[in-house]
Parts: sequence; C-alpha cells; structure tokens
Amino acid sequence: MAPLIEVRDARPDDADALVTLWREMAAGTGHQSRLLAAPTAESARASIARQSNDAFGRLVVGEIDGRLGGMAYLRQTPISPLHEEVTVTVEYLHVSDHARRHGLGKALIAEAAGWAEHENCPHLAVVAPAVAREANRFLARLGLGQAGVLRFASTHTVRRRLAAEHAPNLLALLSSRRSVIARRAQATRSPLTDDPAYAASELRIPAEPESAGT
Repeated sequence: MAPLIEVRDARPDDADALVTLWREMAAGTGHQSRLLAAPTAESARASIARQSNDAFGRLVVGEIDGRLGGMAYLRQTPISPLHEEVTVTVEYLHVSDHARRHGLGKALIAEAAGWAEHENCPHLAVVAPAVAREANRFLARLGLGQAGVLRFASTHTVRRRLAAEHAPNLLALLSSRRSVIARRAQATRSPLTDDPAYAASELRIPAEPESAGT
C-alpha cells in the first residue's frame, strides 16, 4: 500500500520535529551552518506563530503516514526590481532520510506550485545548496534550471573584506552610506517641522562619492 502523504502549514506543536529537520539539513549540506545557529524549539514556535499572519510567506511541512518528514519555506517576492511579476521562492527544502523516495519532496514542490498558481505567480524558484547533488538532480528533473549562485556572509565580514581591499574612496563611501541610512531613519521617525533651521539641518545630506553604485 502506498504511504499516506499530507502537506500542510506548520503548527507550533511541530517545533521539535522542525528543529530536528533543520539539524539534519545543516549536517548534510552545511546549509548556512557557518552563519545561523541551530534554532531552539522555543524560537521555532515563536517563528511559526509569527508566520501564521504573513500573507506572503508560508512554512509548510510534509507528513508520511502521520510522521513529519519534510519541510519547505515558501515566499512571494518580486522577480526583479523592474518587473511586475511575482515569484514563489522555495527555501530550506528538506526531506528526512526515512521519508525519501516516497514522493514527499514532489508533494512539497507541488504545494509551492499550487500556491503560486492560486496567487497568480507565473514563476517558481527553488534555493538548493550547490553541494546537494541529489537534490539538484531532483529539481532538474522537475524542469528547474540553475539561474544563479546565492552566497551568504555576515555584514561585518563583507565590510571588513571591502576595507581590506583599499579601494579608492571606499572607506569614505562606507561612511557616507552609513550617514545617509541614519538620516533616512531619523527622518522616518521624526517628520520635518515648519522650522526653517530644523529643515536646513535635516536636509544637508552629503553628496554621494563618484564611485557610488560601482
């Protein structure tokens, strides 16, 4: 008899099983293991509760014969800053060893495709670690081709490496960017008043270096 497969939205009582799936995923592929600490059951429950109110994101789980064996995070995002189309992106797709080769992975992708169609999203994207060869072969069989390489690093690491390059005006650029961001945040928190002196002090944003955007 074929196993019973069900895909549904995650519930807070799935937290312990989801933490186990995360650890399996990180151990098998090193998926962001250098950047993200393993979640706790408490943090997982809080995240699940928060996502239940997110109209543009879903954490779904897959069960096989009543036992939770897979997960995927689905997000609706613009396909580019210059297009109106929206894509559903599948992240953190993982199926446990005991649930593989029974169709659970296909069921999770089918849920993502169904949600994309329901939300009129013409595209589907899946993020998979480059070292996960079996997962990438599985996705290729479903028609998903490689579109790019996604890289992660901490903000501190990137800034430190940039500074080490000693590029012309780089430190000035980083300082200017930080100043502009701080001023924008301040302007958002405190609307301008009619006081000319206040307006003049707030609007003197330094010009961007010529290297900006390069």
